[in-house]
Order: sequence, then structure tokens, then C-alpha cells
Amino acid sequence: MAKIIMIQGTSSGVGKSILSTALCRIFKEEGFNVAPFKAQNLSTNFHMLENGDKMAKSQALMAYACGTEPSALMNPVLIMPKSEIILCGKPVNIGDYAKLKEKSFTYVLKTFEELSKKHDIIVIEGAGSPVEMNLLKGDIVNMKLAESLNSPVILVSDITRGGVFASLYGTMMLFTKNQQNLVKGIVVNKFIGDVKSFEDGVDIIEKLCKVPVLGVVPHTDIRLEDEDNLADFSSLPKIENTTQELEVEFSKISQHFRKYLDVPKIVNILNGES
Repeated sequence: MAKIIMIQGTSSGVGKSILSTALCRIFKEEGFNVAPFKAQNLSTNFHMLENGDKMAKSQALMAYACGTEPSALMNPVLIMPKSEIILCGKPVNIGDYAKLKEKSFTYVLKTFEELSKKHDIIVIEGAGSPVEMNLLKGDIVNMKLAESLNSPVILVSDITRGGVFASLYGTMMLFTKNQQNLVKGIVVNKFIGDVKSFEDGVDIIEKLCKVPVLGVVPHTDIRLEDEDNLADFSSLPKIENTTQELEVEFSKISQHFRKYLDVPKIVNILNGES
């Protein structure tokens, strides 16, 4: 079975997808057979596979960052608002999905197990915030999945939004004790300015959350599509018609995140070491 690591965020848009993509490429560069996984995605931005199956475009991009072909196993549930529900690449009637919803988590676990047999490492991405308390009963993509797989979690927050201390501490405090124990590191994303100026901020976060900060990552322009981003994608490289441009972007992302992340510590976490 594959080694696993999960990226969760304090909210949507904090950079979970980009961090996941960066780790996919970094592990690939280290010689591992890597794949992405996101149990459930809410997006209208889909990628069509050669066999006609649909999956979230973000996981397809991550697959290419891993150097592997996208598979619907990497995104078993895709909810396309006001459109259709996709289960492992195939559309299902919305009424049928309502009946299947209670069994969807079992379906997700079986899909993950099948994927993990084929790879050395799986980089799992969560969705939105893992502590939307009114939605926890139906959670199949965040901490319920992490607990079921006993997956180490890296929690990422976007400092440009303000309130980074409250968002990180609040998220940690709303986790159960067992969930807190799964969080092995924190990443502060989209920093503006000299990261050395935030050293006291790192100390404060580590004292509040009792979790090491694995990196303070400066903001950088990423030319990849992101389902959490409302930007105009018309000028971005498309996975349907170009691989060379994507390879350039993947290399940029890898180099950028390698510079600011404690990659050896992340590898230790992946290996179950403290």
C-alpha cells in the first residue's frame, strides 16, 4: 500500500491545490511513483479522459505533475453544480446519488484502496474548511477520510487574507483530540515580503497550535487552473493541448516550494517519523 499525506486548508482558496501539486512534483523528482487523490470535488471545471470519463481538472493537473496519466480513481466523486454528479468518471442521476450518498464514503475508501495499490505515494487533497461544523455529518473529504486512513495532515493557511493566527488556531481548536494529533505540520502560504520578517509569527503559531511550521511560502504567480479560483483561465496553458508549457509551470512550482518548505521534514512525516 502507498504512503500517504493529506493537505487540508483553513478555508477555500488558501492554496491546497497548488501545495498538493508542488508535493506531487517534488516526490516525482525524488523518484517515487506518485498519484493525487481528492475524494469529492465541487467544480464545473472538469477534464475529459480518452475513454470519455470525467474528473476534476485540478486532479488531472496533479496527475501530470506526478508524471502519470489521469484516472477517475483519483477523484471518485465530482459534483458539478446545477449539472450532474460524476462517480468514478461516470454520470449518475442526481436522484440516484441521493440514495447512494450514505454509501459514498465506503465507495471513496474502496476507490482509494484500488489507487494506492498502483503507487508509492498518494498526495490527498481536502476541500474547503475541515471544520464547517454544520457539514461534518456528511464529510467524506477531510478529517473523516484522514482518520479512516490514519493519514498525516499538513494544514495550510493564506496569510494575504489576514487573520492567519485565528484561522489556524481556530481550526486546530475545533478538531477533536485525535484529529489534532493527525496534524503534523502547518504551511503559511502567499506571504508578501521577506519571510524572515515573519519569524516571530512562526514562533507564535507553533506555541498556539503546538505543531511545527513547515514553511512560509511567498506569493508567486501560478499559471495553472484552480477550481477555487475565479480568475480568467483563457491565457493559461491547457492540459488538453500542451504538455511543454505545463512542464515549465510544474518545474517553477517545484523550485519555488522546495526553496521555502522543509522538504526533509515532510518526507519524515510521510514515513511516519516525528
